[in-house]
Amino acid sequence: MKEEIIFAGFGGQGIMLMGKAFSYAAMNEGKNVTWMPSYGAEVRGGTAHSMVVISDSPIASPVVREPSICIVMNKPSLQKFEPKMKPMGTLIINKSLVEVKAKRDDIDVLEIPATDMALKLGNPRVSNMIMLGALLARKDLLPIGSLSHSLKDVIPGHHHNMIAINEKAIMEGYKYGSRQICPKSNR
Repeated sequence: MKEEIIFAGFGGQGIMLMGKAFSYAAMNEGKNVTWMPSYGAEVRGGTAHSMVVISDSPIASPVVREPSICIVMNKPSLQKFEPKMKPMGTLIINKSLVEVKAKRDDIDVLEIPATDMALKLGNPRVSNMIMLGALLARKDLLPIGSLSHSLKDVIPGHHHNMIAINEKAIMEGYKYGSRQICPKSNR
């Protein structure tokens, strides 16, 4: 198994935290992992993405040019990364902030109202964890408990009071992703 993943959005959406949490969870499961952040010039409010490669075998490069999985939190990220995806890949879109549809018909697309769901939980900043939960429902990559467990390693100690709501967000995303029908071509 090898997956090349891009998490993308704008600064302040927790893009780096998504990649780091997913990477730690994969390492805890004994996978080989690379994580490489990329910030836009502005950082907060500018574009940001993180690249994660997980594999059962050694990884030659941390650079993801053709992702097999892409999570996009905003429209510019969809426009940038959808064309680069591998055929039969998985694209997860935050439809709360992306009002356009994916154009490709050779990939599995899951649209999830992550920001709206996070607002219902009481904190719009956990939309990133909702997206990660949906990813784990859509693709059997890691146990959901490994992702929840990784939070204590990646969330700074002075924010550990946020772990419970992040865990709840992961579960909400997982439930949403589990209810959505996956195309036959990508089962």
